[in-house]
Amino acid sequence: MERAEPGRPDRPDPAGPGQPQLQPRERARPGPRRPMRADMRLRDLSLRQDPDLRQELASLARGCDFVLPSRFKKRLKAFQQVQTRREEPLPPAASLSIPTFYFPRGRPQDAVNVDAVIAKIERTFAQFPHERATMGDMGRVAKACGCPLYWKGPLFCGAGGERTGSVSVHKFVAMWRKMLQSCHDDAAKFVHLLVSPGGNSLAQEDFIPFLQDVVNTHPGLAFLKEASEFHSRYITTVIQRIFYTVNRSWSGRITCTELRRSTFLQNVALLEDEADINQLTEFFSYEHFYVIYCKFWELDTDHDLLIDAQDLAQHSDHAISTKMIERIFSGAVTRGRKVQKEGKISYADFVWFLISEEDKKTPTSIEYWFRCMDLDGDGVLSMYELEYFYEEQCRRLDSMAIEALPFEDCLCQMLDLVKPQSEGRITLHDLKKCKLASVFFDTFFNIEKYLDHEQREQVSVFRESESEGPEMSDWERYAAEEYDILVAEEAVGEPWDDEYEAELSPVDQKLGALRSPLAQRPFFEVPTGLGAVELYEYECGDDDLPPS
Repeated sequence: MERAEPGRPDRPDPAGPGQPQLQPRERARPGPRRPMRADMRLRDLSLRQDPDLRQELASLARGCDFVLPSRFKKRLKAFQQVQTRREEPLPPAASLSIPTFYFPRGRPQDAVNVDAVIAKIERTFAQFPHERATMGDMGRVAKACGCPLYWKGPLFCGAGGERTGSVSVHKFVAMWRKMLQSCHDDAAKFVHLLVSPGGNSLAQEDFIPFLQDVVNTHPGLAFLKEASEFHSRYITTVIQRIFYTVNRSWSGRITCTELRRSTFLQNVALLEDEADINQLTEFFSYEHFYVIYCKFWELDTDHDLLIDAQDLAQHSDHAISTKMIERIFSGAVTRGRKVQKEGKISYADFVWFLISEEDKKTPTSIEYWFRCMDLDGDGVLSMYELEYFYEEQCRRLDSMAIEALPFEDCLCQMLDLVKPQSEGRITLHDLKKCKLASVFFDTFFNIEKYLDHEQREQVSVFRESESEGPEMSDWERYAAEEYDILVAEEAVGEPWDDEYEAELSPVDQKLGALRSPLAQRPFFEVPTGLGAVELYEYECGDDDLPPS
């Protein structure tokens, strides 16, 4: 191998373009070190950035048994330095400076003067004997706390008053001070007051003490004071309506977030200002309870407080198809032990059914019927599932001497109505977005309402769905009409007695007609202000449908 002469310039780089690649042992020894020119530095930088060369250097770094030229040693050292810098731990992330944005118990309020609130509560307790408040005194305590009047029941129970019959000032102040420090909005406070020990969401039985106090003290329910057998029925109805509207996850437990997104607490505040309980149609209306319970009583012919599929099929003169009745009892929307073993549903389940049947425009009712029609539970209504329900509709129309529309034509109409995002697949989102979901559902399992929709012009139906303002919902309209019918029927059945000085109200008349048979069969144990009632728990998961 030739040795480079000291006076001769270096040979061209063997790795340069156009030159053959020499093995390390075949390359000439480097001569005396000279200043590297600019073009050599650029070439060296480009080679270092070459991915093939970096891979080769990495393999050499893992183990080699031959001596590298000085140039490759320098490149290898530079490569290792780059790798070391990459493995160095990164500085602390800047996310530590991001302010908190999730407040499960409400956003803290800096303006709350806890000491001033506690002082006001202590002055209120000073007016009571021995500074102890009974249930009758809790109204003034609730106002001192800045809460609506009908929070008095939850406040009394939250401070342990149900065990001793009264609450001391020290115990209540300690409870409320802790409440102000941990719960920062009304939803978190209400849940904290009603929830069972160790829980963080409300079950159905948690509402019983609160609603029992409403029954006992609201002026609009004074006529129920002597009819104690109706207390538990009214409370059960209100609880089911609360969960129907508020529990959007179908979990059977109401969280702070769900309560915060609903109008329930606003309705609780209205109890104080509205003497007529029937004006609060969303949850507390007694007339609505009266309609629901009378409908259930008519179907429950043996009065065992359970109805089977044959009983439910009689609703609205057999308007609902037998296939849909079977789906209701299959556990799609009712998953209790009674349904699974005995093939019967309770009054609590009937509340959900009736409200969903008479108002198919609400999110819960759309989810209710979608679950029933989704036979395979895949979250999509296929054409097979639609045809499965429409077949019975065609047979029923034929028996009425009415020519049924072929399924293909009906399907085209429904697809034009819903306008699904995916062709041939109707999702829950599609039906919620559609303003005529009631027409869609009635077409496949309610023969009476289907014929009613067919007789009316499609334009008029669409205009009704587009109407805005404080108009009555389908459920409110149905409840008002049915209540008038029930009152009229009762008035016809009761002959007028000239010697009777005081005229009974229609509600009192109906209570008198139902009181004797109800006394023979208890609904469930009538709850007191301190008691607990075993309600039929409505459990229904929501595996395939996310909350709205």
